[in-house]
Amino acid sequence: MSYQVLARKYRPASFQDLEGQEHVLQALVNALDNQRLHHAYLFTGTRGVGKTTIARILARCLNCESGLTSVPCGECNTCLEISEGRSVDLIEVDAASRTGVDDMRELLDNVQYMPTVSRFKIYLIDEVHMLSRHSFNAMLKTLEEPPEHVKFLFATTDPKKLPVTVLSRCLQFNLKNLSPEQIVHHMGVVLDKESIDYDETALWQLGHAADGSMRDALSLADQAISFGGNEVRDGSVKSMLGSIDHQEVYDLIDAVIAEDGARLLEKIAALSEFAPDYAALLDNILAVLHRVAIAQAVPDAVDNAQGDRELVLAAAQQVSAQQVQLLYQIGLIGQRDMPLAPMPRIGFEMVLLRMMSFTPEGPGPESGTGPDSRSRSRPRPRPGTGTGSGSGSDAPSEAPASKASPVAGLVAAISGDSAVPKAAAPVPSASISASASAASMATSPALPQSKTRQSAPPLKVVSEIVKNDPVEKDRPGKRLLEPIPEQVTKPETKQAPFVAPQEPQRNEEPQRAQEPAPEFSPANWAEILGALSLSGVAASLAANCELYSSNDHQCVLKLSENHASLWNKTYESRIAEALGRLYGQEIKVSIEVGAPSVETPAQSAEREKQQSLAQAVADIQGDQHVQQLIESFNGKLDPKSIAPLGN
Repeated sequence: MSYQVLARKYRPASFQDLEGQEHVLQALVNALDNQRLHHAYLFTGTRGVGKTTIARILARCLNCESGLTSVPCGECNTCLEISEGRSVDLIEVDAASRTGVDDMRELLDNVQYMPTVSRFKIYLIDEVHMLSRHSFNAMLKTLEEPPEHVKFLFATTDPKKLPVTVLSRCLQFNLKNLSPEQIVHHMGVVLDKESIDYDETALWQLGHAADGSMRDALSLADQAISFGGNEVRDGSVKSMLGSIDHQEVYDLIDAVIAEDGARLLEKIAALSEFAPDYAALLDNILAVLHRVAIAQAVPDAVDNAQGDRELVLAAAQQVSAQQVQLLYQIGLIGQRDMPLAPMPRIGFEMVLLRMMSFTPEGPGPESGTGPDSRSRSRPRPRPGTGTGSGSGSDAPSEAPASKASPVAGLVAAISGDSAVPKAAAPVPSASISASASAASMATSPALPQSKTRQSAPPLKVVSEIVKNDPVEKDRPGKRLLEPIPEQVTKPETKQAPFVAPQEPQRNEEPQRAQEPAPEFSPANWAEILGALSLSGVAASLAANCELYSSNDHQCVLKLSENHASLWNKTYESRIAEALGRLYGQEIKVSIEVGAPSVETPAQSAEREKQQSLAQAVADIQGDQHVQQLIESFNGKLDPKSIAPLGN
């Protein structure tokens, strides 16, 4: 008897024997058990995931002589005929070879006739997307209203090519790619039945090479058996697939972590003698980095399926979590750029050299803590732009106390006063660039100078907040240049320069008087809400609630039914935490959905907003200058374009 390949010899004969695709099997089994059968089924998915196999099992379930069942007997004449491919009532069609409309018409001419011996006449059309447009049009009417004794089973790898008129007439089942774990498990069962000795690591290599296809995996297993002399061993599978030893991948990563460029290039040169697939080799490095990151986060989650658990745990101890993430990101970007490299080896070498050249600053286990890496990761100032005086010498970054404050210089420059106070407090370095740029803007030719004060009104300055300066922290918050009204302008008088107050000592923190929390009562809910540190949905939820009742340790909020979708336990707990921080004790919050008896803070804010808008519209409409513009230009005022100040 001739040899039968493993993919055909061990093709599942029932749903129970099928590996994976549980979401499809559950729907089909329930439909068969409850006898809720559709007239057309469409199975989609990549190659070798079980589309045709499931269709044949379903045909066996529909026509089994033991009855309509999800567990066919496999022993009756109908089951045997379907298994052997000689059933007269199962018409299998390869759409790739019969694409014309004449073939479809010939096929459908016999639809009206009853099945010969079986319960249903079943049309199984494989690669149905290969049919022509006219063939689809010819079968639409029959597919929509077939006779009761006809079932259609379609299989395709490209459902996007099917017309929507066909898709809408079928029950569609999308088959998933099989995971390496499922493939390895099934291959182990098959090889045990064949009495073939194997290494589990070899099966994992075959499972990854199959790329989600069980048929490809069994075909590779056939090849591995022949290559290894009725054995499937790790070394023979590596030679057959042309893959690199896993230890070589760890050696490359170790050279990168140790920043040993000579050893890294030596390893790459040794690997190049085997003409490896450099893109696949980079994929292996990224897969190892992924396992290392998992080992650092959850060590118990690392399995030994690939026989490298000890290597992964050892690598996790040698490199910091930050560097693992950096190496992984560099590898991903390098993977994208490798096709642009002059040669694959050059692209691969540059990716690894880039990994070695960048080390995150800060201490880490065994890496990135040496003086070389520290100096490499620290940014170096350019000549003339450092913290020194411009000559390139190292100078203290803080300005001496005798120099003028940039804020005072800005005011003096705008007012035209060249005198700068000699005793001014130093300003933190973070604010120097912003103040200097504002000063240069103020002294540019586009702005009015002291000579042109008669033709243009002078300017007043509101200084920008200096976040790091505790003295300036409480001052108004925007830099603003605005004209002083003409009636108070005195061109001949110069304003006295502004002298910045002295900076307090570094170890002194400005004392702020903390306002007491408002009384915890329903009447003060809007004031309480303003004092809470809430944001986002939690703030919106609280603003749309009424403080219905309260005591020292618990409160009840009543939420409007129109905003019930905002509520969930997470935001309720955030409100409770904010109240606890405000009052210094644990407060339990419960939210009830109902009609608030008083105005909520959100309703109050909306009412005030509408009042402000109405007042702004009335002010604009009553302004004599606006009325003059409308009359002069025959204009029209759009109330929707008006907004009150501050909104």
